Amino acid sequence: MSYKVIDTFNQYEELLGITSLEERKNYFRYTMMKPLNEMWNFINVPMKAKQENGYDVIMATKMLGYADVADSGLIQKGLSILRENNAYTVADNTIKNCIAQASERGLKVNAEEVKLGLYIADPDKLKRQMGYTGFGGIPGFITVNIYPNDYNLPKLPAVIAHEFHHNIRFSYFEWDHGNVTVGDYLVIEGLAESFAQELYGMEQLGPWVNGMDKEELAYSTEVIGEALDVKGFAEVSSYMFGDEIASQEGYQPVGLPFCAGYAVGYEAVQSYMQKHNKTIYEATLATTDEIIHGCGLFTK
Repeated sequence: MSYKVIDTFNQYEELLGITSLEERKNYFRYTMMKPLNEMWNFINVPMKAKQENGYDVIMATKMLGYADVADSGLIQKGLSILRENNAYTVADNTIKNCIAQASERGLKVNAEEVKLGLYIADPDKLKRQMGYTGFGGIPGFITVNIYPNDYNLPKLPAVIAHEFHHNIRFSYFEWDHGNVTVGDYLVIEGLAESFAQELYGMEQLGPWVNGMDKEELAYSTEVIGEALDVKGFAEVSSYMFGDEIASQEGYQPVGLPFCAGYAVGYEAVQSYMQKHNKTIYEATLATTDEIIHGCGLFTK
């Protein structure tokens, strides 16, 4: 299994040297996003919209929390911090370690090469996520968008590992966007965070898992337990992301705190592994039903 860490740092330096906004956008589209072209095609995001201000890779990345290509100050500052903290080397070492650990246990990504890109985030858009997030839902592609700070920089390896695990999981199980259930989604995220913990420790888990107290977790587990078979991406997202993000994204709030589904999913996977003496590598190949029914969290 080979990998490539995209040289986004030098790409951002070149982008900052372009004064025309339209030329900047085109550089971002056709140079910076080119290695991810297959990924964007897969999720039906065109490089350039047919009509003015239409939906394309510029709009999609803004919605995902990437820094606006017009914001030179934000990009320059974020880039400087990432360089100072050797983030490119950290990313390279992390993906190498993830591949080695998975390969040793016979797990592979269904792709010839895993491409990893680090991108500058807009900290205001990712305030609730503490300035960082990622995407790894298509085998062969991992993106992390981060506005570096004291909280998220130490957690960079863990978020890369989390997204890498999605690459692994979706190499063995199909992702059906329209028919995904709450149960499916919370298992996917619980497995990914458990893999990150296995490699980098509990203290590096993200705010989407460790951001609530025991009372909130118990309440969230009860609410989600009644909705495990709910289907459809928008409906499921309400349970996974919680009311705050649901309202922002136009989903129906269901009375849950931030990223409740992630926290409950993590607890479910951890409980399943402990009860059945499974490693994260073994649990990765377990079905949603095996984990949901075997974790003991949702039995009445």
